Amino acid sequence: VNISHAYERRFPTCPLIPMFVGSDTVNEFKSEDGAIHVIERRCKLDVDAPRLLKKIAGVDYVYFVQKNSLNSRERTLHIEAHNETFSNRVIINEHCCYTVHPENEDWTCFEQSASLDIKSFFGFESTVEKIAMKQYTSNIKKGKEIIEYYLRQLEEEGITFVPRWTPPSITPCSETPLSSCKKQAASMAVVIPDAALKEGLSGDALSSPSAPEPVVGTPDDKLDADYIKRYLGDLTPLQESCLIRLRQWLQETHKGKIPKDEHILRFLRARDFNIDKAREIMCQSLTWRKQHQVDYILETWTPPQVLQDYYAGGWHHHDKDGRPLYVLRLGQMDTKGLVRALGEEALLRYVLSINEEGLRRCEENTKVFGRPISSWTCLVDLEGLNMRHLWRPGVKALLRIIEVVEANYPETLGRLLILRAPRVFPVLWTLVSPFIDDNTRRKFLIYAGNDYQGPGGLLDYIDKEIIPDFLSGECMCEVPEGGLVPKSLYRTAEELENEDLKLWTETIYQSASVFKGAPHEILIQIVDASSVITWDFDVCKGDIVFNIYHSKRSPQPAKKDSLGAHSITSPGGNNVQLIDKVWQLGRDYSMVESPLICKEGESVQGSHVTRWPGFYILQWKFHSMPACAASSLPRVDDVLASLQVSSHKCKVMYYTEVIGSEDFRCGRSPHSRCCGRWSLLSLSFSLSLCLRWRFC
Repeated sequence: VNISHAYERRFPTCPLIPMFVGSDTVNEFKSEDGAIHVIERRCKLDVDAPRLLKKIAGVDYVYFVQKNSLNSRERTLHIEAHNETFSNRVIINEHCCYTVHPENEDWTCFEQSASLDIKSFFGFESTVEKIAMKQYTSNIKKGKEIIEYYLRQLEEEGITFVPRWTPPSITPCSETPLSSCKKQAASMAVVIPDAALKEGLSGDALSSPSAPEPVVGTPDDKLDADYIKRYLGDLTPLQESCLIRLRQWLQETHKGKIPKDEHILRFLRARDFNIDKAREIMCQSLTWRKQHQVDYILETWTPPQVLQDYYAGGWHHHDKDGRPLYVLRLGQMDTKGLVRALGEEALLRYVLSINEEGLRRCEENTKVFGRPISSWTCLVDLEGLNMRHLWRPGVKALLRIIEVVEANYPETLGRLLILRAPRVFPVLWTLVSPFIDDNTRRKFLIYAGNDYQGPGGLLDYIDKEIIPDFLSGECMCEVPEGGLVPKSLYRTAEELENEDLKLWTETIYQSASVFKGAPHEILIQIVDASSVITWDFDVCKGDIVFNIYHSKRSPQPAKKDSLGAHSITSPGGNNVQLIDKVWQLGRDYSMVESPLICKEGESVQGSHVTRWPGFYILQWKFHSMPACAASSLPRVDDVLASLQVSSHKCKVMYYTEVIGSEDFRCGRSPHSRCCGRWSLLSLSFSLSLCLRWRFC
């Protein structure tokens, strides 16, 4: 048992493991008799990986879920760990077990096993595997050293012996009135997680008088049965309780629009009703929806005419289960032409509008058919698919769209029917499938040639009367036929970049250009001390330095850089300078945060608690690479930087807000950042077990 006490001292963080940043308890269970203790933690790791690999993956931290199961009756400690971050690309599982030696109770036996399955990792699969094997070997020795360190610490504190567990004495029911016995039994009822049933509670333990019986909440925590049947579908009592708890949490903590029960239920189902996991992805999605005004996309955004003419997709009646049916003639669509004419952002926004329309149609069909309909069916016709559809930028745009939809519209695809798949389809499927969740992949039905016309084909899922005419059906389908986008509609890379920025500046974000010698600055006036200034910005181009200053007096009215000195127009963002050149740092204004260097592609979020009222200036400044003192020759990094930032121009997109300190709930440092083009699209990173095994 000393081993278990020593092991628990590693949490919530361990100074002997620098990359182990911290951990949070997500689930905990203790049996009534104290014999079983199961605790599940979410561990945060600062991975010691090559910078290039981190940049490609798009995160600075990775997360692992670790479950420790202590059975004091059997004197065993089981430890299981798996990666949560990037689990759709890399699957890492580990199991460790501490047991008492059968012949010498003073000895502790230790067994460990682990598995690594790399599905895909941006072409770095072999690199990830090598890092994993190297780190795993070195960490076995390190883990033993850490346990021994905490054992010595226990000895120094005078803890050399921990009494064995003994069963608690139970007062026989015959000695108490019947009503008292019933009350005692009710008080013993607790919720037993499935994990505890698997790990430490045998069938005998569950049937014993001291074993707790699972319950799922109080009558106050129940929804109306008719409401569930009409709008939500079949729910177990435990699932119903999870829905209520997550909804209550949102009502207490979330200031924006609260999703409907049907949508909350989608996130719970996507995470197998694990409340903590569902809450995390839902909060990320709600933040993303707010930042990009997705709730209003159907009312405020009109698709360009090019999309209306050449995007070969549209809604078409419903399937036999009442799900809305979306038809996509991908083989007839000129993906290269659409990307060249519109850019990624317009395509992404159009797909988001399709998903929002799908949610609306699900609500309508629920009312029409009198039963819950929470997903739609998608029919994809691949006739005409060829190698031109594998154009790299087009595939890149498709993968990005898939990741955004997977993250923000879970459990909305009820079934995907892929028809007339040609020989080139396996190539496309190999590229796309790693980005699709396993649960979603199980909903795919793929038919080659005319197989969809036979038994088990289209007629099993769609009524004959609404099969589209281009599939030999009788129903006229008004979906556009697609075709080649005229090259006259193609736009230059610069035009597309400016259009992408324009699309997203229609949200709460603002864009700005930063030049060498011409920073961009914004003014925030604070009346009450202890207010909190928050910011969220993306570095779209170049490297910048972020500063925060305070001044007791207001600067001169903002002046916009005419850009004449730079001979550059700036359709993608403005440039405002506030700090007068005659001002002196330390006399007229002061720096309140250390400068933060931000690289191209990074997303930075942070906050500052103001100490004084007055005027605060947020500044984004061009970052110049320092000259190399040891040599007159330029460094490779300097050359690359000069090539990367043409004309000494940077671009940022930012959002700021001032809130009262009493409304600010945040425990992070003043700055937090992640790599990737947009914070909402930051890819997860699954190297955690490679670099941190059980001892996290």
